[in-house]
Amino acid sequence: MVPIQKAIQAYNAAQPDPATCDALAKLIDRHLKGAQCKIWHRHPVWFLDGNPIVGYHTLKSGGGSTRLLFWSGKSFDEPGLIPEGSAKFKTAGTRYSNSDAIVANDLKRWLAKAAKIQWDYKNIVKRKGKLVRLK
Repeated sequence: MVPIQKAIQAYNAAQPDPATCDALAKLIDRHLKGAQCKIWHRHPVWFLDGNPIVGYHTLKSGGGSTRLLFWSGKSFDEPGLIPEGSAKFKTAGTRYSNSDAIVANDLKRWLAKAAKIQWDYKNIVKRKGKLVRLK
């Protein structure tokens, strides 16, 4: 297994619940093959071919839970993912109060869908806010 990048380790260590962040990073790294990870807009995000796929961050409201967000998650048809953000975007996610709440098989299934079902966020500015489905 590839160790978590130092920038991601530092982000996780600074969170109220670093165990949840570490668990998510390890599972995402293990199951999202070929993804590049970096701190993007101050949060860990994984990309495939420059397109944001999944990331997480700690919510200040909601008791400091950790939100896992899939950029194309609304298209996964998964009851465990809740639509997030504006209706024009395809984002959906879930929240974890601790690392024990992470169901590894669910996350593995969602990551497999994330690799196959993508909306083109990489070129959203070029397309003046219009999202186009990839693959």
